[in-house]
Amino acid sequence: MHGVDEIRIDRWLWAVRVYKTRSLATQACRGGHVKINGAPAKPASLVRSGDRVSAFTGRERVLEVVRVIETRVSASVASECIVDHSLPAPPREMRSSGLVWGPGAGRPTKKARRQIDRLRSRSLPPPN
Repeated sequence: MHGVDEIRIDRWLWAVRVYKTRSLATQACRGGHVKINGAPAKPASLVRSGDRVSAFTGRERVLEVVRVIETRVSASVASECIVDHSLPAPPREMRSSGLVWGPGAGRPTKKARRQIDRLRSRSLPPPN
């Protein structure tokens, strides 16, 4: 953990617990779900302190590299190695009520779409 200036992005994402396994981090890089400073990252792309990494893990995570580590560490130590600039996750009640639509969830019903629109503060005519 000392003396490392740069490391592969797939290894760093695994070390700071963004992905559960290194192979998942590698697949995310190959699939185009990881970017370093706005540019698509291959699994062997190098990351340095100060870089901004965005990774899709079911939601968009935007992380700033504070410290480069090469081995997986505890969650408390991993949180010291990153600065999370991501938007907060939706509230738990929205996820459980079915108002957050994700991949594979199908098309929302008309009622659910109206609820989603209201939550997003779109200007809709009032219901009759």
